[in-house]
Amino acid sequence: QVQLVESGGGSVQAGGSLRLSCAASAYTYNNNWIGWFRQAPGKEREGVAAIWPRSRSAYYADSVKGRFTFSQDNAKNTIYLQMSGLKPEDTAMYYCAASPEGGWKLVPTSFNAWGQGTQVTVSS
Repeated sequence: QVQLVESGGGSVQAGGSLRLSCAASAYTYNNNWIGWFRQAPGKEREGVAAIWPRSRSAYYADSVKGRFTFSQDNAKNTIYLQMSGLKPEDTAMYYCAASPEGGWKLVPTSFNAWGQGTQVTVSS
């Protein structure tokens, strides 16, 4: 069973930073795209970024490119999403997800396992 555990959300002022973590099992970590999605109230789930941990190939949505960056700890099977220059429009519930293929497209239907979500709130 695929398990993904997110942490690191919180509340910050505009311009601030947060780091989200997504811990996975070793198999999931080494055989899946690990992606981040977000969903604000009343809006559709939006793909934020995805990474293939073994190769470190990463893709970012245009809305976060240059502000969000992946890092990883292979010993802990954990992906980190460093979010800087946060804007009020980044406010959402953020979900970590796993995709065996095609995850770079940042389409929710490509992902077959999801974490419980962590809230990010950015105030102006």
